[in-house]
Amino acid sequence: MSALPQPSSFYRWMVLLFVSLAMFGNYYIYDSLWPIVDLLREQRDFSYQQIGWLSTAYNIAALCVLLLGGYIIDRWGTKKAITLFALICLVAAALTAFSPNFETMFAGRFMLGLGAEPLIVAATTVLAKWFKGKELSFAFGINLSISRLGSASADWSTGFASPLYVNWQDPLWLATAVAGISVTAAILYWILERRAEGRYDLGTADSTDKLEFKSLYSFSASYWYIVALCVVFYATVFPFRSFAIDYFQQAHGLDREAAGILSSLLPVAAIIATPLFGLWVDRVGKRALFMAAGSLVMLPLFLMVTYLPAGPDVNIMIPFIGSAVVPLTLLLVILLLGMVFSLIPAVMWPSVAYIVDSRRLGSAYALMTFCQQIGWAIVPLAVGYLNDIYLAGPDNINGYTPGMWFYTALASLGLYFSYKLWRTEQGPGGHGLDSITTKTPVVAAEQHPG
Repeated sequence: MSALPQPSSFYRWMVLLFVSLAMFGNYYIYDSLWPIVDLLREQRDFSYQQIGWLSTAYNIAALCVLLLGGYIIDRWGTKKAITLFALICLVAAALTAFSPNFETMFAGRFMLGLGAEPLIVAATTVLAKWFKGKELSFAFGINLSISRLGSASADWSTGFASPLYVNWQDPLWLATAVAGISVTAAILYWILERRAEGRYDLGTADSTDKLEFKSLYSFSASYWYIVALCVVFYATVFPFRSFAIDYFQQAHGLDREAAGILSSLLPVAAIIATPLFGLWVDRVGKRALFMAAGSLVMLPLFLMVTYLPAGPDVNIMIPFIGSAVVPLTLLLVILLLGMVFSLIPAVMWPSVAYIVDSRRLGSAYALMTFCQQIGWAIVPLAVGYLNDIYLAGPDNINGYTPGMWFYTALASLGLYFSYKLWRTEQGPGGHGLDSITTKTPVVAAEQHPG
């Protein structure tokens, strides 16, 4: 037993605050590119496929980092690692904003992936060390909410920083300034942990999740159905967000501020609804059924924005941010997509813990994330290519239709995989995804070790 006292609650929450602010900057930088898609096309003559490559560059870097298996975090420790990765994100943001050359911007987005993805892993490791055995789930929820607030803030910048949007470069310099906040927060976390060492019993965190291909064949069919759903779900929602503000402007005639507010409803919904869905599912079970229901709701949404009448204009208002007038159909579709964006991740990621042996859980999550990044890397290129060859633009809004059908095809695959998961879990090889709840006795839960 350690003779050192436990850190105070205030000290732990200060650590959470600074780590979450570092993550806030990380998310803001990533999403800062999407409100200027039209400016890059008009002022730099970028094609939609080049925009897709700027998205894919991040994922390619993330795949490289995952293959390293968290070596830097385990070797250097979290306080050095988070500061290093935050500095990499700062340099990446500045490089993206500095040059109008496509290759330089590509390098900046690639560098962002090298810093941002391991920063997420390092932040998770920090929270596990400081909050294990205490308010860990709540701390993770707060961290994720603050992080996604960074995504929403990048969308809201079309309003509070609207004077910057006369050119493509100034919004990216704003993102670089936000990256500076991220670095400052990382340094403050370093100082806090440095002061705590030798004064408090900090405990230890588990080693960083490693990607082990030797585990490839040791997982059950249910695990692979969840991985497949994860791939097509994120490969649908995140690329759609990448092009959403531009799509709302070009195909539906919204101004930049209204398009930004409408797009921000996705991360805002996730901030509010994801923990609520998580609590609900823990109480009632039915995890495979919920994933199938979410996939079914998502299936028609991209065709609805394409073919349904726009409907009457309605006013939406986000307190302290602004208001916008948007077509009713677009609003309903984004709200439904926000519900799906909250429900499926809230159920999908925890479900892995029910069907994989705890000794292989780190490898299972790392492998799932690796597959996720592959799908996420491919789809922006495909959608950009479709937009280009069909000459999508305000003078030819039908040119966006093939891309919407592509998203729909991915959503249909998600429905198929979630249905297969539900059927498997109803059979003798099920793991209890639909039956285990917070009211389930421990003995019953242990009958499904995975």
